[in-house]
Amino acid sequence: MQKLMIVLAAVIAAAIGVASYQLWPKAEPEALVYQPPRAPAPFQLQSTESPDAINNQALKGQWTLLFTGYTFCPDICPTTMSDLKNALPNLQQHTDTPVKVWMISVDPKRDSMERLKEYTGYFGDAFVGIRAEHPQLFPFVRDLGLMYSVPEEGEKNYLVNHSAAIILVNPDGNRIAIFNADHQAGEIPVVDMEQLKRDFAIIAG
Repeated sequence: MQKLMIVLAAVIAAAIGVASYQLWPKAEPEALVYQPPRAPAPFQLQSTESPDAINNQALKGQWTLLFTGYTFCPDICPTTMSDLKNALPNLQQHTDTPVKVWMISVDPKRDSMERLKEYTGYFGDAFVGIRAEHPQLFPFVRDLGLMYSVPEEGEKNYLVNHSAAIILVNPDGNRIAIFNADHQAGEIPVVDMEQLKRDFAIIAG
């Protein structure tokens, strides 16, 4: 009789567990997730990883975090790069596929490939500098859902206005999510890295 009671208790516990799993909502990412994932428009860009021009194939076989920036950026860019460098070990724990970061320079006039390579190399091997002239760069950035604007010719120590959001591309080379920056009065607009880490674990899991 006691053995029967133990068996019944185990069956009931298992049934409750299944019911709880079905009724309890699964964790959902807070980021804007593209359903279905979207392939970027065809592109030809320069990369610090390759002496030759790269295209959409360069996004395949890895998770890629893309954001716009430039090496003369005084605040958003170095902050975002540092935050991503600190977050990468956590992100890599959730996937066997490499996780990389593409910093897309929105200042091709001042950002040579040599300068980009030195800048991104400071943050680690997972960081890649991407460059193109404006006729190729602007359509690529706009297609990602990002933006930038450069002051008119003539200014020397100019600043470039650009998006602070981060795009996540899956190993198939498709955009799967966008992490928007948190805009607070008097604060640098940056992406919440704790949210990004939580969402990546859900999306990549």
